[in-house]
Amino acid sequence: MFLSRPRVARALSAFDHASHRWAAIPLRDPHDSIPPRPSSSYPADAHAVGKQTLSLTSWNIQSSYSRDVARSELIINHIFKGPKFPDIILLQKVSSSARQSLLSDPRVRSSFLTTDAEDDTSFKGVPFRTMTLLSSKRFRSPLLAEKEKGEGEGDGGSKMVLDSVFRTELPSRYERDALCVNIATPAAPGQVLRLFNVHLDSFDSSFRRALQMTVLADLLREPGCSGGIIAGDFNAVLPADHALVDKHELVDAWVALHGPDGGATWGHWGVSVELEEDELEPGRLDKVVMLGLQPDEIEILQPGLIGACTPWSDHCGLRCTFTI
Repeated sequence: MFLSRPRVARALSAFDHASHRWAAIPLRDPHDSIPPRPSSSYPADAHAVGKQTLSLTSWNIQSSYSRDVARSELIINHIFKGPKFPDIILLQKVSSSARQSLLSDPRVRSSFLTTDAEDDTSFKGVPFRTMTLLSSKRFRSPLLAEKEKGEGEGDGGSKMVLDSVFRTELPSRYERDALCVNIATPAAPGQVLRLFNVHLDSFDSSFRRALQMTVLADLLREPGCSGGIIAGDFNAVLPADHALVDKHELVDAWVALHGPDGGATWGHWGVSVELEEDELEPGRLDKVVMLGLQPDEIEILQPGLIGACTPWSDHCGLRCTFTI
């Protein structure tokens, strides 16, 4: 199919304090078929294991513009202040310098697994990319899961088991891609949940955004996938963009919990902005969208100011909790 795109295997890395380096953790190759796992490796009450609540924060940090590192640091500080410590952080529009800043942050090094720490391949030739961070208290590699099981699981039993990571190109004018983390579904052997971090094409590219949503919705319905989440900057500037969620029979977390009104994440960050009649009005450009899951809570995170009148980002962040 013309919408099919190659997948590039990527790594999740943990910081090794002994060697002072980020080191990739063992994961499955995403090109391999998802192997069925023996039912004996799942507890009898697998349904109970599946009932885990996770907190996700998504933010377009706009770090391709001036003072990118300073602004990205302020956003990360705000995310870490809580009140809920995030299990999943999805960042969009991350510049190379902002990536380096994130990888040098002691809090990230001590508490998170992160994509794109092993090298800067994904950032070459483009002004920015997406990055995904996962709490090391809530997620673990499949190899370590088997090791812990053999040694007497301990408190590792409450962690979600990671499967694989890949990037796949999207039909895009701006070389955008989708960053996917596959997570083993606790109650369903041989199935994964997919966590997509996306930054869809901007403004006048509505046709491409429609194609991108088709690709993403299809990936959530592939054999071996029991659903998942698409979150990030959807650049949903037109009514047709919002309609794509219903067209693909997905759940928009904001609409499910608050209805279709409100929820602007762009053009509404506490700074006075004059918009011409032919320019975009404030809108809900950013989303958390689900298949096979239901949201518990979602809220908007307002950026503060750097200096007298410069917001940390032109986007607000989203914090969403959901149950697996």
